[in-house]
Amino acid sequence: MRKEAFSNLFTTYNKYRNTFAATLGGNVKKNIFYSRVRNYNSTLESALEGDNVPTEVYDNLINTVHDNLKPLHRYVALKKKALELDEIHMYDLYIPLTKDVKFDIPYEKGLELVRSGVAPLGPEYGEILDKGLTSGWIDVYENKGKQTGAYSWGIHSVHPFVLLNYHDRYDDVSTVAHEMGHAIHSYYSQKNQPYITSGYTTFCAEVASTTNEVLLLDHMLKTTQDKQKRLYLINQYLELVRATVYRQTMFAEFEKLLYQKAESGETITADMLDSMWRDLNVKYYGPTMVVDDEIAVEWARIPHFYWHFYVYQYVTGYSAATTLAEKMLTEGEPAQQRYIEFLKSGGSDYSLNILKKAGVDMSSPKPVEITLNKFSAMLDELEKLLPNS
Repeated sequence: MRKEAFSNLFTTYNKYRNTFAATLGGNVKKNIFYSRVRNYNSTLESALEGDNVPTEVYDNLINTVHDNLKPLHRYVALKKKALELDEIHMYDLYIPLTKDVKFDIPYEKGLELVRSGVAPLGPEYGEILDKGLTSGWIDVYENKGKQTGAYSWGIHSVHPFVLLNYHDRYDDVSTVAHEMGHAIHSYYSQKNQPYITSGYTTFCAEVASTTNEVLLLDHMLKTTQDKQKRLYLINQYLELVRATVYRQTMFAEFEKLLYQKAESGETITADMLDSMWRDLNVKYYGPTMVVDDEIAVEWARIPHFYWHFYVYQYVTGYSAATTLAEKMLTEGEPAQQRYIEFLKSGGSDYSLNILKKAGVDMSSPKPVEITLNKFSAMLDELEKLLPNS
């Protein structure tokens, strides 16, 4: 069934590959035109300049992930072994390693887990979290006509609002932590910044939300003894890093290669895009993965490529959050105070400067290395828990 769904999806995309290539190519040409009219050295430079991010940050990110691809290759090999597959294909990546694991966490219990999880952020943060959880900031449950998903929206001079669709799963608890991270970021920013600088960048936004997720998972692993539940949590973490750090870096590298080719005068064709995409999948997922031919056209279904050089911020955000969470857990109050100042800063400075004051230098490879070292450590525990290891 997985193979058939995979094949049907990408066979359909393949029928329109030339149209998708022309559409994406037109967008690339437009962006190159505007960057050249404004005398930038590259389209990448023009895309990053608004937040004063040097192109070296983008390049260093890709290079650091390249240097740490072996853990991803190991993860693929472990997954193949755990699932007892003769071959592991692209369509096997999303199979969970556990069956019938249910946390069944009612909303009030979920709130207690979130409170405990983010306790390392300090008492002041905890008080604001309690205020948000008990003062009508959140629309909790699914309802007729209600928007799906989960969102946070900050409103200056009022308070943030959060939309949830809570279903008593661990994922829902993690979503509460994530969205309240955004909400409290907005709360701090709007209380401490004038309207003009109260908005914050995407680069910083994902840090505030993901730090909460990382801390919650750390708390869950420290307090969960059941083997299957631990396996579930570790699998959730590994999949999150695979999809957020490794996969989004692959997206970022695809964009970089695409624009380099277009800027040098090469014609953008479906064959070129297919070849680049397939080669990157082979490189990132390693020798154990069977990279199916159909995956070559996957680039056609990624909408982010029409917001050029955007996706790298998911990687920087997750890496910064992991680093800050580690500092909170090891340093205590000094790290807490720096983090609260980060939340208060809003958009009062460039993102790299704000994060550097919080204790994370995103111009260095260190945050990504810390994140991928943790990925490797989680792999070690996964291997111990798997019955076939």
